Amino acid sequence: MLNVQGLRRNVKNVVRNYTDAQVKVREATSNDPWGPSSTLMSEIADLTYNVVAFSEIMQMIWKRLNDHGKNWRHVYKALVLLEYLIKTGSEKVAQQCKENIFAIQTLKDFQYVEENKDQGMNVREKSRQLVSLLKDDERLKSERSRALKAKERLAQAISRSGREAAGGSSPGGKDSAESSPDGLSSSRGAVCTELENARPQTAGEEELQLQLALAMSKEEAEQEERLRRNDDLRLQMALTESQENYQKKDSDDTPSASADLLALCSSPTNSTKQNTDPWGMPISNAPPDPWQSASPVTVNENDPWGGTTSPPTVTTGM
Repeated sequence: MLNVQGLRRNVKNVVRNYTDAQVKVREATSNDPWGPSSTLMSEIADLTYNVVAFSEIMQMIWKRLNDHGKNWRHVYKALVLLEYLIKTGSEKVAQQCKENIFAIQTLKDFQYVEENKDQGMNVREKSRQLVSLLKDDERLKSERSRALKAKERLAQAISRSGREAAGGSSPGGKDSAESSPDGLSSSRGAVCTELENARPQTAGEEELQLQLALAMSKEEAEQEERLRRNDDLRLQMALTESQENYQKKDSDDTPSASADLLALCSSPTNSTKQNTDPWGMPISNAPPDPWQSASPVTVNENDPWGGTTSPPTVTTGM
């Protein structure tokens, strides 16, 4: 089953250019539903003796302790790792924790409920235990001594079992190792190499690289998808703006067209007809019907051709 959270964490490690020490701390304090391995915490404890790595480790741990809510595992695992480093790492770890003990004390009020289960209780309890240990110097010294001895015995047991396995796998067995002056040193070198290769993170290095490549590919695909969506959004915004400008221009031209139409309708008909007469003469009335009975015509008195208005007199014979 593909670990999505692990892939996301690996991508962040690459993108943000985290150091080897910071990557180990992030892995030990991840949101995975299992605790940090003792092998990984032992490696981090050894790195605390390096000045540069110590600063990087503590910076990442304090950052994890500031998480909250659904990232409660970050906080709880950071406290577990911090307790391990106080007991088996550099003494500077305990010294810095004492200087910043308030950051640990505030976690006694940590609250988070998930699926009706109080997950914050684990953080609160671990915070109280760690504060109690830091305030008791005698207890801290005793537990640190006991933890260092246990770590040394564990390392010797691993080295012994590895040496026996390497001696048994050789053709000559023990005699083969003793036949050469530097046989013991070469055997120890082989054991150390074998132990380094047997570490969980080294054994799964190829798988980790594959997962990282898949995560990077997925990240690139998502980035391309985001760019495509942004281009579509910009195109849609441009189309919307163009449509709004067109509608605004159309609304500005509408009153002028209405005014022209109103002026055209309100102009007199006769005037229009006169203006359109090509001869520039007023249009006369239609001639009367020639077959219509005559009607009395008023003749101007000054008409020289006009006759008398009275009817002619008829004379009869005497």
